[in-house]
Amino acid sequence: MTTLIQTGVHTDVSKRHDFVLLFDVQDGNPNGDPDAGNLPRVDPETMHGLVTDVSLKRKVRDFVDRARGSEERYKIYVQSGVALNAQHERAYASLGLKSTGSKQKREDVNKARAWMCENFYDVRMFGAVMSTGVNCGQVRGPVQLTFARSCDPIVALDCSITRIAVTRKEDAEIVAADEEGGQARGKTTEMGRKALVPYGLYRAHGFFNPHFAEQTGVTEDDADLFWQALQMMWDQDRSSSRGMTACRGLYVFTHGNKLGNAPAHMLFDRVTVTRNGGVDALRSFRDYVVAVDDGALPDGVTLTRLVG
Repeated sequence: MTTLIQTGVHTDVSKRHDFVLLFDVQDGNPNGDPDAGNLPRVDPETMHGLVTDVSLKRKVRDFVDRARGSEERYKIYVQSGVALNAQHERAYASLGLKSTGSKQKREDVNKARAWMCENFYDVRMFGAVMSTGVNCGQVRGPVQLTFARSCDPIVALDCSITRIAVTRKEDAEIVAADEEGGQARGKTTEMGRKALVPYGLYRAHGFFNPHFAEQTGVTEDDADLFWQALQMMWDQDRSSSRGMTACRGLYVFTHGNKLGNAPAHMLFDRVTVTRNGGVDALRSFRDYVVAVDDGALPDGVTLTRLVG
C-alpha cells in the first residue's frame, strides 16, 4: 500500500484525471442524515449507504486547513463561524477596492474573483458562488466528486445510550416519592441515542478538469496536497460517532491530454469490488476483494495506484 504522495503524472494539472476512492467505516456513522434523526444516509430502495460529496469536501478542507492553513495561499473559504461575505470583504480590502454600492464594476468583480482563487484553496479547487451581497463572482472548480455509495446494503443501527449526569439542575433535585411511600428521589440518568453502521465499504468517483484548473490557477502543489488529503483526512476526523474510518483505495486514471482519451465510466469499470465467498455478515475490509484491470489501457491513459 502506498501512503506517501510523490510527484508524478497524477499531479500534472494540464491533464485530465478521473479517480476512484474507496473508504470504509466500522461501527460508526460516516454521514448522518438530518432529515432522519441523524441516522446514516441510505438509498431507501436498495438500502445502500450514501455519503455526500459535501461531506467528503469538508474533510479535505479540514485537512488542508490543518496542514497548510497558516500559509496565505491555503486559506479555507467555507468554514464554521466565518460569514462568507466577510471573506469577500477581504478581497476588496486587499485590492483597495470599494465593496459597496448599488452597481459594482465588472472589472473590480473580476479582480476580486482572481484574488479569492489565489488565496483560498477550496475556491481554487472546488469553485464557489461568491455573488452574495459583496460580489466576488462565481468560480467553477476543476475538482468534482460524486456521492459515495456503499458496495453492499448497510444496516443502520440506532442504539440507546445512557449517562449518569443529568443536564438540568432541577432534574437532579427531589421530584417525587416512589409508589410505596419510600424516600423521595430525583432523576439520576439521561437517555440518548447513537447511530452507527456495523460495517460499510463505500465507493466514490471524482474528476479533475484541466480547463477549469487553468482558469483558477491550480498548481502541481495544489494537486499533490489534494491526493494527500484523500488518503490522510480520515485520521483528522476521528470522533466517537465516526467509528473506525480509513481510505482503502485510491486509483487515478490520467489522460494524455486535456479532453481525455476515454470515457470516465469505462475506466471506472476497471476497478471492481466483490464480496468474498462464504461471507454472510460483512464486518471488515478482508471480507472484500478489490480487483484492478490495468492491462491494455486505452492509448494515452495512465493508472496510478496511490492506495490499494
